[in-house]
Amino acid sequence: MSLYLLNPDNSHSPFPPVEEAEREPNGLLALGGDLSPARLLNAYHHGIFPWYNQGQPIMWWSPDPRTVLFPERMRMNRSLRKAMRNRSYQISIDRAFNQVIRACAAPRPREPGTWITHEMRLAYERLHRHGFAHSVEIWADQQLIGGLYGVRLGCVFFGESMFSRQRDSSKIALAQLTLHLQQLGGQLIDCQIHSQHLIRLGAETIPRRHFSELLARWSYTPLHDHAEFGFDRRPLQLPD
Repeated sequence: MSLYLLNPDNSHSPFPPVEEAEREPNGLLALGGDLSPARLLNAYHHGIFPWYNQGQPIMWWSPDPRTVLFPERMRMNRSLRKAMRNRSYQISIDRAFNQVIRACAAPRPREPGTWITHEMRLAYERLHRHGFAHSVEIWADQQLIGGLYGVRLGCVFFGESMFSRQRDSSKIALAQLTLHLQQLGGQLIDCQIHSQHLIRLGAETIPRRHFSELLARWSYTPLHDHAEFGFDRRPLQLPD
């Protein structure tokens, strides 16, 4: 296996074509480089994301197939709809980004560690300050009980991680994100890799080539009327 090494001193150096990614491990494309805003934004526009553990070099991935969720296709079962309609909670976007990413990075049962290293956390907090990384927060009694974060480019939201401290709170965050994106003209949520949990919620796998075509079209397309992405603590209503 011979991998492309990115220059850590040139954040604008190009990635190799995603078609050159390894089949095993699926999608490994390049090593090294840096986590500067310029590098990260270039990566996301091309369907590439960083994923590595503490002590490893930065690894860049573009798996084939790709797991995505079209916002209008999210599957909300009866229990989730009931939770969204009956539970007393509040929702916000970008009110507590740093708290959300730290919660996502916290140790979890039956998981040996976290891929959200200190370096990764600082990089996405920087992206947030630049207006590209966003969080969805779920609150109950003024306590943060769930949420998610990711990167938005144009009409595409690239999901990174989610967490839950109460039953269904991360699902509520995802459902509210899909409703919000539909209102603003958002077209696609990138889920990166396959998981049965996301498939049950309506995610699907598509060929990498198709994913790249969608990014070329949608990641440069602004939301409706250049709408602002955030809103504060007003749960969006489910359609009848």
